[in-house]
Amino acid sequence: MTDVTRKDLFHMPDGLIYLDGNSLGPMPVGVPGALEEMLHKEWGVQLIRGWNTAGWMVQPARVGDMVGRLIGAPAGSVVMGDTLSVKVYQAVAAALKMRPDRRVILSDTGNFPTDLYMVEGLISTLDRGYELRTVEPDAVADAIDETVAVVMLTEVDYRTGRMHDMNAITAKAHGAGAVMIWDLAHSAGAIPVDIAGSEAEFAVGCTYKYLNGGPGAPAFIYVRSDLADSIEPALSGWLGHRDPFEFKLNYQPGAGIERMRVGTPPVLQMTTLEFAMKAWEGVDMADVRAASIALQERFIEGVEREVPHLTLASPRDSARRGSQVSFRFEQGYAAMQALIHHNVIGDFRAPDIMRFGFTPLYLDAGDIDEAVARIARVMHDRLWDRSEFKIRNRVT
Repeated sequence: MTDVTRKDLFHMPDGLIYLDGNSLGPMPVGVPGALEEMLHKEWGVQLIRGWNTAGWMVQPARVGDMVGRLIGAPAGSVVMGDTLSVKVYQAVAAALKMRPDRRVILSDTGNFPTDLYMVEGLISTLDRGYELRTVEPDAVADAIDETVAVVMLTEVDYRTGRMHDMNAITAKAHGAGAVMIWDLAHSAGAIPVDIAGSEAEFAVGCTYKYLNGGPGAPAFIYVRSDLADSIEPALSGWLGHRDPFEFKLNYQPGAGIERMRVGTPPVLQMTTLEFAMKAWEGVDMADVRAASIALQERFIEGVEREVPHLTLASPRDSARRGSQVSFRFEQGYAAMQALIHHNVIGDFRAPDIMRFGFTPLYLDAGDIDEAVARIARVMHDRLWDRSEFKIRNRVT
């Protein structure tokens, strides 16, 4: 197994063990410099000329190709911009137009709530009798039938790390005549993905988790290449127009993936992400996956040996698990706050999930062993049983 650890590329406070890159990745050490250069040499000097001379206008496509490499997407099939919620809306709306005679959007109860919320909002706006149908994750394949217009799933469950079989479910969807949308928020940069090989029509995802793009980093959308010139964008934004600077009054969709652009790209955030993507140069996702599994197995073995208070909530089979491990504990929120106080950062997901992410670019076996030791101390000494650790923060 090739060593993929690149700790020197990331800013990490001394003594801190960061097991929350599945929620927000750490800052690459060169980001401040990259932003300073953009601010002073591009915006500061070039002003509005930067859209042309600094390449700001083409940045969403350029960075899209960088992300595309990590999810098995061909060049020109991924574009950046907006938020993941917006990209979910775009994908579902476009997919429904591809199946005008069907009314069911199928998802599962393990999907991230915002994906479901966006579908609910779209259904309400369209007001044409659409139904969002959710089933248990293991029941998805059996629930796909000829009534389903769109199957929309998140590949890796945000709570437990349980992983869907992308190829099998996509094939089942296509066999029933449905359109397939994958949310790769917990996949991109975490596990090998071959979105083109799966033949799914759409994929979306965020970049502030494993891709380390920073808080509020732009999302991405993938459209299968053979469909990119025919899908109908529901959000017909100015920068998705065929000729935005002709200022025509009627919308005409741009060529290919460009039609999935909406508004002005967030250049400061895009610059951060573009620099962060440098950490992936020369990295093979198969090596990342192997290293991640090794760290997870070490963590699970250590926690179950030292901390019987916790119950594994993630699949035990690593082939069915993404790049995170979750344990259940009745007082999980307080326990996680105590761990954070002792410089082991994970997070909590209601009602009782303590969640830990494994990113081998900046974690190694020594970090895992030390994390297990600190978790054992917090649990055995009941350090979590203090009033200040039971006060719920707005973000858990």
